[in-house]
Amino acid sequence: MKQNSPEKGYLSFILHAHLPFVRHPEHDTFLEESWFFEGITETYIPLIKMIDGLLDDGVDFGLTISLSPTLMAMLEDELLNNRYRRKLELLLELSYKEIERTKSDPWQNKLAHMYNDLFKETLYIYKDKYNSRLLNAFKKFDSSGKVEIMVCVGTHPFLPNIEMYPQAVRAQVKVSTDTYSRIFGHKPRGVWLPECGYYPGLDKILHEYGIKYFIIETHGILFAEPRPRFGVYSPYLCKSGVAVFGRDSESSKAVWSAVEGYPGNNNYREFYRDIGFDLDHEYIKPHLNGDGTRMHTGIKYHRITGKTNYKEFYNPEVAKQTAASHAGNFMFNREKQIEYLHDKLGRKPLIVAPYDAELYGHWWFEGIDWLNFVIRKVCYDQNVFKLITPPAYLKLYDKYQVIAPSFSSWGWKGYSEVWLEGSNDWIYPHIHMMIERATEIANKFYKNNDEKLEKALNHLARELILAQASDWPFMMKTNSFSYYASQRVKDHIDRFHALYDMIISGNVDYAWLDRRMSQYNLFPEIDFRVYKS
Repeated sequence: MKQNSPEKGYLSFILHAHLPFVRHPEHDTFLEESWFFEGITETYIPLIKMIDGLLDDGVDFGLTISLSPTLMAMLEDELLNNRYRRKLELLLELSYKEIERTKSDPWQNKLAHMYNDLFKETLYIYKDKYNSRLLNAFKKFDSSGKVEIMVCVGTHPFLPNIEMYPQAVRAQVKVSTDTYSRIFGHKPRGVWLPECGYYPGLDKILHEYGIKYFIIETHGILFAEPRPRFGVYSPYLCKSGVAVFGRDSESSKAVWSAVEGYPGNNNYREFYRDIGFDLDHEYIKPHLNGDGTRMHTGIKYHRITGKTNYKEFYNPEVAKQTAASHAGNFMFNREKQIEYLHDKLGRKPLIVAPYDAELYGHWWFEGIDWLNFVIRKVCYDQNVFKLITPPAYLKLYDKYQVIAPSFSSWGWKGYSEVWLEGSNDWIYPHIHMMIERATEIANKFYKNNDEKLEKALNHLARELILAQASDWPFMMKTNSFSYYASQRVKDHIDRFHALYDMIISGNVDYAWLDRRMSQYNLFPEIDFRVYKS
């Protein structure tokens, strides 16, 4: 053991930030692009504001954030940034209209002013402080020594469903590490496996690309061979030498559980009551999607209240007090958990608490406040445990047990059912054929030195990895935006085969290819040769 610090254990928060790549320059507005705009306003900028505050105040903390390559590509994109800035300006206009509309109702008017202040601050952080380049904030955090920035795998594919094609897994991992290295100036240390989807042997491919650690679901550790000595409360080494960390279900349940989790408290803001649905259509129409479809604006005046259609008005002061109380409860429970584990295990346990980043701020409006309270309370109000990042914990001990983790995911029932069942299983014969054709192309053209043809060959690989995003089968399974999801997959399949035929025939339509690449302009580092046998 390499340290003698007084704390009894550690907590590692890991926030996984991901959105599928959605960019439609062929339309003036596009409904599904709002996922990205909402993510920036409600999660990414509030998170950046929180971390800036922690750094400015000299708080001694550790926090890990995973950024998916598709999200990073959208954060870099000029078109999407221009559209977001316009969207935010329209939202600010709406908040001024709401101040005027609600002036006869003191409570709603107070909330309208709250949103107006919030949107003004958001615009300042986005436009003035970070010059519409939010990745600069994450690069700053990465160099701070307090925040560990992980990368996620490629387009967020569920990797166990392509296990039989290791070249396809390599393609996804390679585009991740290449994208991260270009943006951050160094290779990523850790990788987030999409949906925490792990299959035995995957770590060997991660090792090939210099990955030092990854995160998996609880039973991926508990069902490992040999039996893990410390449960999920320690990292382990795979035979490849890559470290693996398992999710702690107790700390996760406190936040994720629909029954027991903090976000369901009656004092918190009600996500589903939004003026985009509540107000007169003609009044709200200029602030909706271009076709006038009703949608969330982000201005919500009600609190959860209870399991009733009647919703009382939101009280931000009471909600913030509730978040502080829940933060104290979370910290207290982790203190007791770590004290117990320390005595039982005979070493300093690690509690790994991973969450989707978009839970904080977007789905759970007060989530960023809660996280901020937790971090500050842990650092100032107790001395039982400290916050730490995964690579920092790995430095604490000289040796770790070697195990073989088991196949697992954090999806419903813990395996593949979410991404491979009746609503979405039609995808995979197409995906597998595309992988086989990409391998054929790579084997045939790997010595290519024609610059124009190289562009076509690389875009063929781009269409394939975009089709593999786990978001599409997930949406089909949950019947949420399922039409868009199925159309996206079909579109990538069709364009892949059209381009394949062009390449094989030696007659590539480069005007068509340029139009396609102008829409899907991500991953300039992509190299089709990774599919070579």
